[in-house]
Amino acid sequence: MPQMSLHKELAGSGQGEAQSQPGSVETPTAGKGPGHSGIGSLMEAVVERGNLLAALRRVKQNKGSPGVDGMTVGELDTYLRENWVATRERLLLGHYAPRPVKRVEIPKSGGGGPQGGLRELGIPTVLDRFIQQAMLQVLQPILDPTFSQNSYGFRPGKSAHQAVVAARNLVAGGKRFVVDVDLERFFDRVQHDVLMGRLEQRVKDPRLLGLIRRYLEAAVLLNGVVIERHEGTPQGGPLSPLLANVLLDEVDKEMEKRGHGFVRYADDCNVYVASKRAGMRVMALLRKLYGNLKLKVNESKSAVDLATHRKILGYSMWYGPNGSVRLAVAHTTIGVMKEKVRQITGRNGGRSIEKVVEDLRAYLPGWKNYFSLAATPVVFRELDEWIRHRLRQLQLKQWKRGTTAYRELLSRETPEWVAKQAATNIRSWWRTSSQALNTAMPIRYFDALGLPSLVRTPCVIDRSR
Repeated sequence: MPQMSLHKELAGSGQGEAQSQPGSVETPTAGKGPGHSGIGSLMEAVVERGNLLAALRRVKQNKGSPGVDGMTVGELDTYLRENWVATRERLLLGHYAPRPVKRVEIPKSGGGGPQGGLRELGIPTVLDRFIQQAMLQVLQPILDPTFSQNSYGFRPGKSAHQAVVAARNLVAGGKRFVVDVDLERFFDRVQHDVLMGRLEQRVKDPRLLGLIRRYLEAAVLLNGVVIERHEGTPQGGPLSPLLANVLLDEVDKEMEKRGHGFVRYADDCNVYVASKRAGMRVMALLRKLYGNLKLKVNESKSAVDLATHRKILGYSMWYGPNGSVRLAVAHTTIGVMKEKVRQITGRNGGRSIEKVVEDLRAYLPGWKNYFSLAATPVVFRELDEWIRHRLRQLQLKQWKRGTTAYRELLSRETPEWVAKQAATNIRSWWRTSSQALNTAMPIRYFDALGLPSLVRTPCVIDRSR
């Protein structure tokens, strides 16, 4: 069979196939055509022209590391040009076999997660990410409308900010206690038979169901050893979040049926109640419901407590004037953020201040945007001051000698007595940098470098003058 480019195939006439809309990569028009909810029709929708082009764009946008075959995102076009026709045929016949997933371990960090420890991440091959993305774009328009409105994780039109605001509103409405549930190694403990049973109630194409099961059962490559997998859905594939929502939606619906106010984001579920006694009853119910799904509650990380004593997605809550409920950045989250800044501003990195500020520009704006709901300007101002202090200390460390520090400080219009004091105490990096360098490196100096501020709009200075 002559091989053809995926783009050539997708550029054909394709009568009866809908074109994808520019920029629409999660919910292509392929999923809206006639007959796509019937038996045996979904796999055709997966390999439809518009759907595949949208999936290809999304995979390229997401980039990501190579899988077990070493293929990069940039090499995907060439592979598809040579192999797509045969791959498409295997998909339609139900014969496609995914490659093993490469397992890597990454530090747990950010978003308020616990410090320390490692999180296991599964990296499918680029081709499998492409196919999973195409499957996601067909399944999501079918499955997502059936999910609870209290589920916010990895859904179109839903966000972490919406989840945090919904939780705050529940507390403001008198639900002062929270049942904070953490599932023990959720993505590693998902039982395939249980998940497929829930999925078969909603999806009727046996080829697509078979392919999903093969993705669930795909072997894992760890340290050069191929390991068979009989449970779990590795984090890292495009399908994993959708499959998690399919499984956990059963618990959501039971919470709704009983009239509980709750917020779920992926495998994190917070139920808000009026009393601790009510919370204990809900906790017992959740243990039973999750047990029915063969999942286990992590007792060491779960609790019934005052909502102001727990965090949600990196935020905490506090009572402001007149009993209003306000949001703050959780203390543990600030600790994670500071550790990241310490890594960027490490004293022995051998990088210039300009390069360090460039790295901070890649990190701080996203952090600031995520925590924009926090009503704690004093905390942000103190963090700004602490970051500038770190940079001043870094500069002092790079000068190394007292004579160099003395010369550099005088060139920056620092009073001579201050420069002498700094040169004498140059080894006291932290204390000296908070005194002498405030004059030599004021706020406007960092504004000119482009250092982001967490609490204000920097005054940009024209450095060419």
